[in-house]
Formats: sequence, structure tokens, C-alpha cells
Amino acid sequence: MGDTELRHLRTLVAIAEEGTFAKAASRLGYTQSSVSQHIAVLEKAVGGPVFDRPGGPKPVRITPLGAVVIEHGRELLSNAEALEDAVDRFKAGDGRIDIGTLPSISNVILPTVVRRLQVEHPNCEIRLSEEAPDQEQLGELDLLFYDRPIGDDAEHVLLTDDPYLVVARPDDLPAGKLPLAALDGKGVVAWPATYGQPRLEEALAAAGAQLRIVFRTPGNDTILSMVRAGMGSAVLPWLAIRHLICPSCGDIHGSDGGADQPLRVHELDPTPTREIYLHWPPGHTARSPLAAHAIEIAVEVSRALTQRTPHRGASH
Repeated sequence: MGDTELRHLRTLVAIAEEGTFAKAASRLGYTQSSVSQHIAVLEKAVGGPVFDRPGGPKPVRITPLGAVVIEHGRELLSNAEALEDAVDRFKAGDGRIDIGTLPSISNVILPTVVRRLQVEHPNCEIRLSEEAPDQEQLGELDLLFYDRPIGDDAEHVLLTDDPYLVVARPDDLPAGKLPLAALDGKGVVAWPATYGQPRLEEALAAAGAQLRIVFRTPGNDTILSMVRAGMGSAVLPWLAIRHLICPSCGDIHGSDGGADQPLRVHELDPTPTREIYLHWPPGHTARSPLAAHAIEIAVEVSRALTQRTPHRGASH
């Protein structure tokens, strides 16, 4: 069977369904001599005739050997068509994509990426996971959002610099932009010592602002609730609280919208930032068209966000 090709099997099926070599040739767009050659090659490969040829206008009849060949040949042709269809869908941007993300990215950049992929590639499958704080490798992921480069074995693009802002009750800190020194010794409600939090605290300490952590929690809502309760201020990245900041006054209001629950948002001088990167497996050929399109969308969304980011001074 080594010399058998799919075109020979297609010819076999066409003859069996049409009844004559001439009709099969017309259906396939071949000459009748080409059809005869296909069957001759097939019969040589399987070691016997696949059709009885009565001659004249009478239709040919499949032989017992031909019946075996055609049964499995149809399965091979079906699998080949499924493969061709899958390849075409892959090239068109369908298929599956696995994306790892960080919590604040899940709130801001990722929803637009997901929404556009679903609209532009309705047959794609998107699987998301928020990565553990110590997850610094792609593993089986197609894309990974992370707050620093994860190593030389992955390609990446810098999406945006995300500035840290101070959130406090209106009367707890001076109005306007704050010098970093204003945080020295202040009580702060903070994230756990994961993701970029240790780097932030080390950078602030090196700049003369030693934070006094009074409570750590991974939940932004809990952090803001503790700030409202008077436990201290908070230093959070802009992407984590952007959706909560009132566009007209720049404050963060209570979850119930009450006017007596505002929190003041302050910029810092100089401004510490974290960098948000998007990573993918090394090598251009490792990227699927769907992943490549997701990267394009993420870069586009991030550029638009950067235009609205608070003023960024010296980083880290």
C-alpha cells in the first residue's frame, strides 16, 4: 500500500458511486485514461483487482478485495478531510488558546482581548487561568501576562508601565501629589508578599519610605474597606483600581455610592511603577495565528491605556 495516494482512493470511491470509469472521470475532472491509471496503481498496491469490468455500457462491480479497500479508504479520506479542515481553521485563527494572567490584568486588558477574539474568531476556544504568584514559566500556556520578564526561554513584549498610586481617606494625607517620604513609617494595608509586592516595598524603602504594614490581604475590596475603616493607606497599581476611580473627581467612592465613603487617590513623586509583560513560547513558528492575534490586541489595548495613565516619573 506504500504507493497508494489519497487521489487513488478518491477515484475508487467515485467509480463505485458512479458505476463507470467515464462518469467518475467527469465527476473528478480527470480524463478517463487518468482514472484507469489510478485504479491500475491501486490494484498493483493491494495485489489484486478492485473492480470486475464487464465491458460495454454495463456498470463495473466492486470485488470483495475492492470492498475492503473502499471501506477503509473512505475512513482515510474522511480523516484527511477533517485534518484539512482543522488546518484551515487553525490558519484562520480558530482552535484553542490557553492564557495565564494576573488579577489586575483580568480586570482591564484581558476582557477586551477575550471579547475581540470571540467576535472575530467565533469558533475559537479560550481557556484562562490566574497564575500562582510564583508561576514564572509558560508551561503549557500559549500566552502569559506577568509583571516582569520570566526568563530567556520565552519571548515577550512590554505592554505598559503601571504606576503605583496611594489610596487614603481624604484627611489622612496632604492633598495633591505626595513625595515618597510622606509614606515613611505610615500604616499601610497591602497585598501579600507575592507578585511584585516585595520589589515595591524594597524600592520604597531604598527611596526613604519604609512602610509599616498593618494588614496584608490579596483582595482589593478588602484593602479598600480597611483603608475606609482607618487602618491606614494603601499603595496599589493603577490597573488594579482604575475601574473604581471616579472620572469627574478622581476619588474612589463607596461600593454603595455613598458620598460619605470617598477615598482620595494620590500620585507619588517620584512614581514607582511595575512593568506588565506578555510572554509566549520562543520561536515565531511556535505561535498560532490565534495567539499572534491575541498579542496584537493586547498591545493595542495597552497602548490606549498608556495614553490615560497618570503621570509616570522615575520608575522603581
